[in-house]
Amino acid sequence: MRSQGQVRFIRVSSRAQKIAAGAAIGVLGTWAASVGALALSQASAGSESAALAARAATVAKAEKNVAKYRHDVDSVASDLARRQQFIEQVVDAHVEELPEGSGDAQSNAETAATAKKISAAVPAAGALADIEARQLALVDRLTRYADTRSDAAMASIRKLGLNPNTMISRARMAARTAEGGPLVKLATGADGSVDPRFVEMGKSLARMNALENGLASIPQVSPAHVAYVSSSYGYRSDPFTGGAAFHAGLDFPGPMGSPIYAAAKGRVTFVGTRSGYGNCIEVTHGNGLMTRYGHLSGFRTRVGQEVDAGALIGAMGSTGRSTGPHLHFEVRVNDRPVNPRPFLEAARLQGAEKRSNGGQEENH
Repeated sequence: MRSQGQVRFIRVSSRAQKIAAGAAIGVLGTWAASVGALALSQASAGSESAALAARAATVAKAEKNVAKYRHDVDSVASDLARRQQFIEQVVDAHVEELPEGSGDAQSNAETAATAKKISAAVPAAGALADIEARQLALVDRLTRYADTRSDAAMASIRKLGLNPNTMISRARMAARTAEGGPLVKLATGADGSVDPRFVEMGKSLARMNALENGLASIPQVSPAHVAYVSSSYGYRSDPFTGGAAFHAGLDFPGPMGSPIYAAAKGRVTFVGTRSGYGNCIEVTHGNGLMTRYGHLSGFRTRVGQEVDAGALIGAMGSTGRSTGPHLHFEVRVNDRPVNPRPFLEAARLQGAEKRSNGGQEENH
């Protein structure tokens, strides 16, 4: 140490240094121990607090899940009720008898997976899951059933030389120009939505109805029960002039007053007298099809009446331009005459096939 020009030396022995160092280390150790104990205490308290918080969160989550599951059960039950109403309304409108059988393996697997999922989430909802699985299997079955019947109707319509797609388009256009009524919404979900599988089923059933109604409106029933046709469609010698003429229908000869039947279901749109036809009835069948019955001696129907295929509508006669009692029968598409024979022949062959198949089933 330098002080006022003088230098002084202070010597610290090794022992003193060791004592001082030991004291310092002791102080630091005591401080470190205190700090560590405090930290450990705080950590322990934090851990216990975290554990308590985790337990509280778990309980809250469990309660939330229970509430959610209970809500889901009510929601599923409500949706199943809506689905059932959807199925019942559509089936009542389009199908007389439910088809037997089941859907394909993929569809069954999907419905089984849905049932398993619901049962796993809410064991108490197992019965609801089973109902849902059966509903979806039925929807699949109905869709396939409708598609099969549609394919059969399309094949029959094509055999008659008509285009089934054109018939469907005309039916839709006619529906759009004459539709109405109160709104009765169909839904499968609480939000008003419809399950796509149910939409597909509805479309298939509507298509089936359009095709089968179109097929039923095609003349396929003989308008008179007679043994032969006296004059065919097309070229002939006119019975009055002897010259070349075009005959727009078929002539069915028979006794005066013989019953005349509607060749297909439809609506009577004309009852009266037409030039050349005498007493005449016209029945409109939709899709541009119309049948005309001429030379009648009497009427058994009225304008606006809905008639089924084979319904009695008149009596055979010889009014108008006629040489004797007979029925002049025409089929018209968009008011243009077409040959009626293919329609009646198709009906005859179809009837023969049904009788043959029925006999085979009985023998079997």
